[in-house]
Amino acid sequence: MPSNAIYTDLSAYYDLMCADIDYRAQSHCVHRLQQLLGNAGKRHLDLACGTGPHVRYFLDAGYQSGGLDINQPMLDLARERCPEAQFSLQDMCGFSLNQPVDLVTCFLYSIHYSAGLERLKACIASARAALVAGGLFCFNAVDKHRIDNRSFVSHSARQAGAEFNFSSGWYYAGEGEQQVLRLRIEKIAAGETQVWQDQHPMVAVSFSELATLLQPYFEVHVLEHDYEKIMPWDGVSGNALFACVKI
Repeated sequence: MPSNAIYTDLSAYYDLMCADIDYRAQSHCVHRLQQLLGNAGKRHLDLACGTGPHVRYFLDAGYQSGGLDINQPMLDLARERCPEAQFSLQDMCGFSLNQPVDLVTCFLYSIHYSAGLERLKACIASARAALVAGGLFCFNAVDKHRIDNRSFVSHSARQAGAEFNFSSGWYYAGEGEQQVLRLRIEKIAAGETQVWQDQHPMVAVSFSELATLLQPYFEVHVLEHDYEKIMPWDGVSGNALFACVKI
């Protein structure tokens, strides 16, 4: 199955695939960071927005919110969820806006969809160009040196009489600028089982390398990957939340 095939063919199941994600907690945490570190403005853009659940929470919090994604079926669902928002079919590694915003987000490790270091640099440059001075670029990331190739997360969900089992995990070969996100979806309905397996090339970067790319343009805060508390990264865990204020 080619890259992005799961997201294109199963876009109607995407929200099930992410059913264990606390979108409210993530959105509220970034709102707090915007108040504490950013300019407190309420013009917001979500990169790789998918079906728009984060955009929905920001709209409900009083933001002028919108998103972009490279997948049209995802954007169609996002427009149904958030009819008052502005969405566009654009690549986060080379996008433009008519008006700058105060907050740019990229949730669910989607920054890694840049796939390579040059495209990651382009993503950072595009995010910076989209922000006003003092605006906040916030995203989560995984450190390539702290990936456990044996680890994966999984959950189950039901929809329309069918049972779905989802699992995903990172894999890094130990060198180079690419890691892989491995995905597996199992659907059981009417006694029949269907299985989709896919893997996505993702950019591999350490937190120190990522900070080096960001620091010419941003004041960089690396925080614990905990959406209930705002704490500095402990220097040990492999996941972190980056809050970057445009200089």
